[in-house]
Amino acid sequence: MRIIFSRKGFDSGSGGGPSPIVDGRPVSLPIPAGAASRTSYGDLGMGDHAHRASRGRYHAENMCHHDPMFLEEGACLFGQVGAAQTHLANRGVGVDDVFLFFGLFREEGGDPHHRIFGYLKVEEVIPLAQGAPGWLVEKAHPHALAMHGANDTIYAGPGHLACRASHTLRLTVPEGPPSLWTRPDWLRPGGLSYHDRSDRWMRGGRLRSVSRGQEFVADIGRRKAPRDWLGHIIDEIRAS
Repeated sequence: MRIIFSRKGFDSGSGGGPSPIVDGRPVSLPIPAGAASRTSYGDLGMGDHAHRASRGRYHAENMCHHDPMFLEEGACLFGQVGAAQTHLANRGVGVDDVFLFFGLFREEGGDPHHRIFGYLKVEEVIPLAQGAPGWLVEKAHPHALAMHGANDTIYAGPGHLACRASHTLRLTVPEGPPSLWTRPDWLRPGGLSYHDRSDRWMRGGRLRSVSRGQEFVADIGRRKAPRDWLGHIIDEIRAS
């Protein structure tokens, strides 16, 4: 089994600033649209948030890359392509693996930090090289509307957005900076892709995360400790 820490949403490079925490709930702002979109920030009720977070660059009418897409029936659709998808494929990511989506957030008057805001447990992997299934097109998932690359792929399965910005879901250490994380005890040095350098694994259970990259894979095998931790994280995400 694999746990994938998957970076998504606004930051200083994509969008212009952190996503907001609104009334105690993290609101992940999708990045601006690229190849295809039928969804605007206004459609998602995020127009004002996008305008503030981007310092006026984006508005309600601007189209966004609505991905990951969380559906009302408790499912999630997530598309990946290019080098990031090649990395997932090379690491064997597939059915029964779990994506933990994280991003950069800031509460009004607070500090910018990384936190987990949702999850997806993979039940189906859908390659799009031969075309997208009609039901994905009907959902208007951006990776189904137009090919983003030859290895375009959608991961589908149960998923949920976090209902509250709890301390449990925060990755960044209390004093920051955002890239300095408190790592779970089970995450051992060298056990996360793109984090092979020994100087990233610091004393006191801290990890200095890489500044760029989207998909960081931890192969946990059959170990009990990471499974217990993951179950606790999913319970926290689903808590209302």
